[in-house]
Formats: sequence, C-alpha cells, structure tokens
Amino acid sequence: MITKMNKLTLLVYHKEYLNFLQRLRDVGVVHIVERKSGAVEDPEVEKQMALSARYMRTIKRLERCAVEQHSAAGDIKNAMQVVEKCESLVAETEQLRGVVQTVEKDIATIKPWGDFDFATIEKLEAAGYELRFFISPAKNYKEEWNSEYNAIVVAEHSSRYYFVTVTPAGVTVDIDAEVAKLPEASLSALESEKERVEQSIATLSKELDELAANGLNTLRAAHEALMHEVEFMKVALDGEKVSGDKLILLEGWVPEENVAELKAMLDESGAFYDLREAYRDDKAPVKLKNNAFTRMYEVLTKMYGMPSGTDFDPTPIVAPFFSLFFAFCMGDAGYGLILILLGFFLKKKMGKSMAGMMNLVITLGIFTTVIGALLGTFFGIALIDSEIPQNIKNFIIAGNIELFGSTYDKQMVLALGIGVVHISLAMTVKAINSTVFYGWKESLSAWGWWLVVVGGVILGTLTFLSVIPAEISKWALIAIGSLGALGIYVLNNLRRNVFANIGAGLWDTYNMASGLLGDILSYIRLFALGLAGGMLGQTFNSLALMLVEGKEGLGAVIGWVGFGLIIILGHTLNIAMSCLSAFVHPLRLTFVEYFKNAGYEGKGVEYKPFKNKE
Repeated sequence: MITKMNKLTLLVYHKEYLNFLQRLRDVGVVHIVERKSGAVEDPEVEKQMALSARYMRTIKRLERCAVEQHSAAGDIKNAMQVVEKCESLVAETEQLRGVVQTVEKDIATIKPWGDFDFATIEKLEAAGYELRFFISPAKNYKEEWNSEYNAIVVAEHSSRYYFVTVTPAGVTVDIDAEVAKLPEASLSALESEKERVEQSIATLSKELDELAANGLNTLRAAHEALMHEVEFMKVALDGEKVSGDKLILLEGWVPEENVAELKAMLDESGAFYDLREAYRDDKAPVKLKNNAFTRMYEVLTKMYGMPSGTDFDPTPIVAPFFSLFFAFCMGDAGYGLILILLGFFLKKKMGKSMAGMMNLVITLGIFTTVIGALLGTFFGIALIDSEIPQNIKNFIIAGNIELFGSTYDKQMVLALGIGVVHISLAMTVKAINSTVFYGWKESLSAWGWWLVVVGGVILGTLTFLSVIPAEISKWALIAIGSLGALGIYVLNNLRRNVFANIGAGLWDTYNMASGLLGDILSYIRLFALGLAGGMLGQTFNSLALMLVEGKEGLGAVIGWVGFGLIIILGHTLNIAMSCLSAFVHPLRLTFVEYFKNAGYEGKGVEYKPFKNKE
C-alpha cells in the first residue's frame, strides 16, 4: 500500500536557514522538493561534485586490486592522501607500460636479426667497412648481391629475407630492398630492459594493492561524508528567497505517520510552516508500506517505476504471482531446496543490507519446492514414475487431460489458466483503480471490458463445471455482452458524441482482440521453461547413470567419480540457467502482460527523506 503524504511549506529567516536545515536533517522525515530547473549552479557545489568524481575514480581503481580483506575505515581527513598516492602510482604505471610497449616494438624489430653486439659493427666501421641492413621479399632477392655487395642472409621469416651487406666505406649499394631501421640496443639489452620495467610495474602493483587494503574503506567513508555534505548544500540551494531576501521558502513532503514528530521540531524552532494533506494532482513522492512478505518484492516494483498519485501499489499482487511464476519456471522441488539452503548460507555470510535479498531467495526456494513437488520433478527425477506411495502421486499434476474433444498437457493447461487469472485480475484492478481515482463516469469503458472478458471467463468456467445450465448461460452471456458493449462503444466518454465513442470503441476492440490472445499465450513460457529445465536435469541423470551401469572393479570406481562430477556440475549449471530464466520471464509477464492490462504506468517519484546518513 502507499503511505499518505502531507505537503509541508516552510518560511525560515535567512540567518537561521542553515542551522534550521541541520535540525530538519536530524529529524530525517521530510522529502525536499527540488528546484524545477534541476541544475545546481553554485561554484562550491560544483567543486565538491568534481572532488566526488575524483574519489569515485580512485575507489573504482582500488576495487580492481587483488585484495581479499580491507582495513576498517580510518580518519577521512587522510582520504586525499590516498587519492593522490593512487593517482601517482597509476600515472607512473601507465608511463612504464608505454615504455614496455616501445621496448616490445624494438624487440620485434630486431629479433629476426638475432642478438649481436653493436660494438662489433663499430669495429668494422673503424676498419673501413660499412655494414648495411636490408629486408626483401624472398622472391625479389637476387643472388648477384652476394658477389657485388658481400650480401649475407641472416634470417628468413614470413617469406622475407633479412640480410646485410659488407662493403668498403663510401661504396654506393644499389639494392631494391627495404632499408631496415634498427634500434640502438641489442636484443639481450632490450629484453633486460623489458624485464626491469615489468618488475617496476609489479612493484607499483603491489603498492596499489597495499593502498587498497589500507585506504579503500577510508576513501569510501570520505566519499559518503562528502555526498552527505553535497546533499545538504543542494537542499540549501533549493530554498527560494522571498520578502526582500529576508525569508527563505522551502517545500517538502512528510509521511502522515511522521507528522507529529515533525510538528514538535517545527514548533520548537519557531519557523512558520503549513501542513496539509496531499491532493491528487500534487505529485507527491511515494513511500510503500507493506508487510514483511510483500516488502521483499518492492525492489521489483521500483525496477519498473513507483506508483503515481492515481495508481494502487502493485506490490501486493506482484509478490504472490512472481513467486508462483518463478517456481513454475524452475519446476524442480530439489532445486527449490538448494535455493533455501543457499539463501540461509549467504544470509549468514553477507551484511545486513543483503539480508532482505536473501530472504527473497529463501521465499522463492520455498515456492519452488512446493510447486516443483506438485509438478512431480525432483533433481530431474520424474516422481510420477518413481516408487512413492500412490496417495502422494495423486497430488502430482502430470500427464494429459481431455478438453473439448482434444488432449492437452495438464501443466500447459495450468499455465494458461494462471495467465487467464492473472490478466483477469489486472483488468479488475484497472476498473477499480479508474473508479476510485477518476469516478464511475470515467470508468464505464473499463467496466465494459471487465464484463466482456472477466465476466465471460467466469461464466464460461461455471458453465464448463456444470454449475450453470447451458440455457441460462446463453442468456447470461447475451446480457453481459450487451452491458459490456454499452460501456465500450456508447458510454466510454460522456463528453464526446456517440459516433466518436463508437469509433474509439472499435479501435479499442481491435487492440484488445489482437493483444489479449497474445498476452494469454505468453504464459505458455511458464510450462515450456519448467519442462526444459526438467528435461535437462533428466539428461544429466541419464548421462551419469551410463558411467556406472555394468561397471566393476576399478571401472566402477572411475564410473562413480564421473557420476558425481556430472551430477554436481550438470545440476549446478541447470540451476544457474533455470534461475536466470525464472527471474527474467516472470518479470516480463509482470511488467508487460500484467501492468499493461492493469493500466499501471509507474511514473511516480520515490520518497527520499532529507536525513543524516547512518
């Protein structure tokens, strides 16, 4: 559900403004209305934001270091030393990496010539001879160069000849070949230089690791404190100067449950204020308030968007259906048990911030265990074919069912049935929501479609179950269709003429007819994904059993080792893939099929109180 909000308007004397803001932050219940421009044009804020960006760059760099444990946060006054040290080490490392690249390029250039001493070349020059280096395609090399210029092939690489000529000083060498440009150091010297530079980089890397171990949490704490201060400065700028700049006007929102606490502080401060309940068009921020079960699923609602002032909180309906969809897609009771154990294990290992997420994993594991048992799969084993008591098998939903003269898989029919219920519930929510927020006159079209679709589903189900005789059902269907058509085609907008309403109704009919069937068929994915995961698990079981069947002695030992590896690795892989599918596809069924038919847009703003950081 959505917490009721109260609009707060404040007038504060300009000299007391900053002290008042600090007291307001200490209370920590007011959502401040930001300036409409959205931009903060203040040199000090811009300076602090630039420093924040510098902090974040350093934090991200240190987080990449190979460090398993980090020291507790120290004095945040030392944060700038950590930043400057990190920037210095990174800059020096990058410079040395540039040197390595240059040396590697020189090594690649001189390597075909081998490791020779440049001093020998200098001795030849002193004796009156000149040594020149050439590179030529093998097919272009001419044998006469050997006699004319004392050419000597040093190496052949990639169909190219690397050769030198030895001639008396001053002799012109007329050769159609590329003149090689060699570095001024030998191969061994270059390789030694590369090794030296790489050792320096390794030393710098260790220094970075030590810096990350000792300073990362300090830097994080400093960044948090800085952003806390920036938030205060932004709120201070959100105030509007009035009455000759003597008073500052500030607006915000406070949940109804915190009004008494806020009033006590405001009365004590002596500031002028006005508190009133939020109107529908106020665009108040949204604070969700749900029970422990539903609260775990608020993260899914926030992923799509918070409800606006004309929406219900969808989380109470998202919670059970997402859990059901997830369990259906997993479709294996054994995998559900693994999720439960994994959730409890990680809950002990992780911090308090992740406890809610692990509770969600445990809950989804419980749903998966129950639904997986009903679908008859346990670690890829088909329970319906196993030797378990028949009274337990009676609860398993497996096999086929005959409907309207044809045979269908029970689980597929169940998936489609869940889809029909889900979309019917969405249309019900849309009709009720429209009536509550816009009045019954604006809701006749929504109720018309509800009668046609949901009423038709209910009537068809009762007729199929022989609760209502076919003759009565026929007349009931005519009545439902007539009333629904009246709302859809004639009364969908009382401010338009009837012909415009008929045209709009026909267009809605086209959209409904083309979209509704596709929406329902989308729920087949629940059956398909569960079936795929079960078949893959069964395949791993069959492969593992093939390694131990008919084996004796050492072969049996090896077979059982292979059996364990396939079972563990295979099912681990299947669980990982199934979890991914079981999260993404139920999310799609919620965000697309349900939200579309429920008319939910998610354009609200989340309630974020101005408060001190813990």
